[in-house]
Formats: sequence, C-alpha cells, structure tokens
Amino acid sequence: QVQLVESGGGLVQPGGSLRLSCVASGTTFSAYSIYSLNWFRQVPGKQRELVAEIISGNTPNYADAVKGRFTFSTDNAENKMSLEMNSMKSEDTAVYFCNVHTRLGNDFWGQGIQVTVSS
Repeated sequence: QVQLVESGGGLVQPGGSLRLSCVASGTTFSAYSIYSLNWFRQVPGKQRELVAEIISGNTPNYADAVKGRFTFSTDNAENKMSLEMNSMKSEDTAVYFCNVHTRLGNDFWGQGIQVTVSS
C-alpha cells in the first residue's frame, strides 16, 4: 500500500515562496507500475485541480496558472516529490495534495496540506 506524507505548507505573503514536500512509502517512484506523479490543489466549493504532473518520468507539465512560478521536482533516492512555489498570489491559496497514479488506474493521495497566501 502506497502512503504519501506531505509537509511544508503554511502562511506566506504575496510574492513570497513556499516549498511543499511529499514522501512516499510502499513504492518507489521509479517503479514501472507508476504512471504519473502529481500535485493537485483544492479550494472549498471547487473541484480539485491539477497543478503539475510528471508522466512516466518525463519533464513536468504545469497548469497555466502556475507556469513559470512553480517547479515540480523529484528525488528518487528519497522517494520524495517537491513543489517549489515562487511569486505566490492570493489565488494560490488552497489545500495541496500530492498524488501517485498507477498504470492500473489506482490513485494514492497525501493527507492534504494548507497553503495560505495573505498579507
């Protein structure tokens, strides 16, 4: 069973930076069974939206809203994925979730972590 544990959320001022991390156990990111690694976010009353993805070990893809500001990276040795968020805006305020999607169609989620951008 894959377990994902997130850390690094909190309060940041507009224009500031924050780094989220997600450590996985029960699998390795290089396993063939893994199709994609993803970061999602969700605002109350809205659907969860994809922020960034890495499909089959390729270069990351980003939602237009975060392109150029967020960077998605992985450390396969530590089974850790990270989301570096820069030039943050109030509209980045959300609960952020890391996700592993397998080739069999299974989804595993982190517990969710609050990110608040406010002065």
